[in-house]
Amino acid sequence: MELAGLGRESPAAGRNFESLECRSFWRAGNYEVKSSILPSPQESSEFDRARVHPKFLHSNATSHKWAFGAIAELLDNAVDEICNGATFVKVDKMINPRDNSPMLLVQDDGGGMDPEGIRHCMSLGFSKKNSKTTIGQYGNGFKTSTMRLGADAIVFTRASRDCHETQSIGLLSYTFLRRTMKDDIIVPMVDFQSYEKEMKPLVYSSQDDWDDSLGVILDWSPFSSKVQLLQQFEDVGSHGTKVLIYNLWMNDNGLLELDFDDDDEDIRLRDRSSSEGFSRFHKEIVQTHISYTLRYSLRAYSSILYLRTFTNFQIILRGKPVEQIKIADELKFRKAVTYKPQTGLASEDAVARTTIGFAKEAPVLGIFGVNVYHKNRLIMPFWKVLQEGSSRGRCVVGIIEANFIEPAHDKQDFERTPLFIRLETKLRQVILDYWKAHCHLIGYQPIAPEIGNKHKEAIRHSRGPGKSTQQKSSGHGITPVPHSKHEYQVETSNGEQIVALPAPNGSPAASFVQDPTRGSIMEDVSDFGQDHEEISCIDVEDSNLDEKMVEENLQLFNRCEQLQLRQAELKQTVGELERELERAKRRCTRLSSELEERRKQQNRVMSIH
Repeated sequence: MELAGLGRESPAAGRNFESLECRSFWRAGNYEVKSSILPSPQESSEFDRARVHPKFLHSNATSHKWAFGAIAELLDNAVDEICNGATFVKVDKMINPRDNSPMLLVQDDGGGMDPEGIRHCMSLGFSKKNSKTTIGQYGNGFKTSTMRLGADAIVFTRASRDCHETQSIGLLSYTFLRRTMKDDIIVPMVDFQSYEKEMKPLVYSSQDDWDDSLGVILDWSPFSSKVQLLQQFEDVGSHGTKVLIYNLWMNDNGLLELDFDDDDEDIRLRDRSSSEGFSRFHKEIVQTHISYTLRYSLRAYSSILYLRTFTNFQIILRGKPVEQIKIADELKFRKAVTYKPQTGLASEDAVARTTIGFAKEAPVLGIFGVNVYHKNRLIMPFWKVLQEGSSRGRCVVGIIEANFIEPAHDKQDFERTPLFIRLETKLRQVILDYWKAHCHLIGYQPIAPEIGNKHKEAIRHSRGPGKSTQQKSSGHGITPVPHSKHEYQVETSNGEQIVALPAPNGSPAASFVQDPTRGSIMEDVSDFGQDHEEISCIDVEDSNLDEKMVEENLQLFNRCEQLQLRQAELKQTVGELERELERAKRRCTRLSSELEERRKQQNRVMSIH
């Protein structure tokens, strides 16, 4: 990318701020380019070189099929700055002072970039990040993500290196390059350095080049004066980076892809995925579940974007911190499986720990899939490793961190390498095994006959020959009285039921914890290194009575789940009404102010007459 020798365009090209004719991202690259790229006689260079045409900015950005994937790239850059002291990344809407259009703001308080750092950021393929400790590694994410979200981006960054404080401004403008018919990517940048507590221009080549770069930035950015540019550093602090993306792309209907108006505390995609094929009741449940809302709600997507919870770092969306959600905590009957792929690596990255369980909505709603993370970052949410139509694996959700395979450039998928295919095969087998051993816990008939036989034997051992089970009431449930060392026990402690069943061949007993507030049983996962088949079941000798109890239990569970979902819907409705009320109050206040102002104007006019 060229950074100097910009030359000033005609006055018509500057100051007259215009956007591209085509504001749809997927059509913005359809234009003719110059047929000749031979160097002109005025261009002096020791070697001829290949050029990078501005059209490449658009074609490079098409790697992001999904706008939220582009925003996630910018969030990754901020998360990588945690090692440099970053405590937050802020994502919000701002107004372009030139035309009052929305802009997307992404700002962090990390270490910032010095003049060399911002040139690496704005160039293609340069990256100083350590792939072992950071998410980013290709040196391409900033360019692809900003150009996928909007036609133009301006960066403000402040850093302190070796007791020298610097400020840098860089403009990556597809509009500028298109409007001025450039045949090479030119990125104007200006730098400032603190000198006697005052920021002075930092000139590398010549003052004319510095002035030309500043002139282009003023002509094609949202800010028309040097004072306005420097004002953008007022909320940056002693170090940090602010990115403003403007001339945001629109959909085929001429509306912005990013919807800032539907929810004051969220950014949503206007074109939502369909939830057809569900009944009306199930559709309402689907549309409130994280597996669906993450497709159009940035708050939902960013809440599960990182596997481990941050301690001193926050994602602040539209002024409100994002509450991180651990998908594993939302599962019941959890089980841990360790997978050691044959990668030839001896490091910890060669071990993948998988947590699987049933979604808390099971069996009412068949939400399933594996959430695949790479170095703490979500790559594939609710990946369907099993076929949609199959009942096997229904409601089973998994979480795995696969650091032994590299993600694609957009960090939304993996290349189908032999290693990835083996992982897919392993996950499919793990889910099927889990379903086979645990499906009866959510109301399905046991698949393996030996499961019922094991538990019948356990019940008979616990009763003893010719003895019936004695029961005594408890404040929380019924506690069978033990008769031998082989029996199971149900104990009550602090409002919880602890169910321990004898495991075959002397292996550790399976244990489950039942939370009375949730009405479900959660497996106590204590050993990630072993893959025990852990199951819990209560058997009755009368098979007809058993079937009736299962059916009755399933109906009660369904009713409980429906009531919980209804409660969540009511809470959401109350929240939406409260936000609507706040918006109405603000509109009322604004209208009152306008009315009062008009009255004052009328009084002034009447007093003049």
